[in-house]
Amino acid sequence: MTGQFEPLPGGGAAAPLDEVEISILRSLAVQLLELIGPGDEPAGGDDPLAALFAEGPSEPPSDPVLARLFPDAYGGPDLVPDDDVRAAAAEFRRYTENDLRARKREDALALVRALDALTAESGGAVLRLKPDECRQWLGALNDLRLAIGTRLEVSDEEDGGELLRLPDSDPRKPMVLAYFWLGGLQETLVEALTG
Repeated sequence: MTGQFEPLPGGGAAAPLDEVEISILRSLAVQLLELIGPGDEPAGGDDPLAALFAEGPSEPPSDPVLARLFPDAYGGPDLVPDDDVRAAAAEFRRYTENDLRARKREDALALVRALDALTAESGGAVLRLKPDECRQWLGALNDLRLAIGTRLEVSDEEDGGELLRLPDSDPRKPMVLAYFWLGGLQETLVEALTG
């Protein structure tokens, strides 16, 4: 695979992508959009002031990927929450999850739109991102890696290296390769923006 971001003069980043990479990225982003869903936001025609103060869900998602993308603000994996911690987490979630869900959707949509705008020449294209698009791509790449890492049960303490040793016949192998490839894209995008 070819995708590696390089800095652009004046800001932003560019990466050559072949047709397979474009297809994989687009497919993963669309799946992420489907998983995130529309949320509990009011319809677009509703009063904007009411939308500003709309309350979201107070319970964490049951899907492990969504729980990872929208974690509780209080507590943690090593803390058994008491009633006060659960109440604080529910209150925080109620007023923040809709906005977080909308931002994640916007980031994934920006990725899809940028890929759709590419005109492939001889099997590939060069993706050119403006600085604000880079931020959205970083968010979407991070969300994609979190989603895949959660499905693969990669924990924060491990790097997932043992997954690379899975036999090619293992049905998780394509997901593992995508996980590491997305990590490389994310890393080179950060380097292009900070280098």
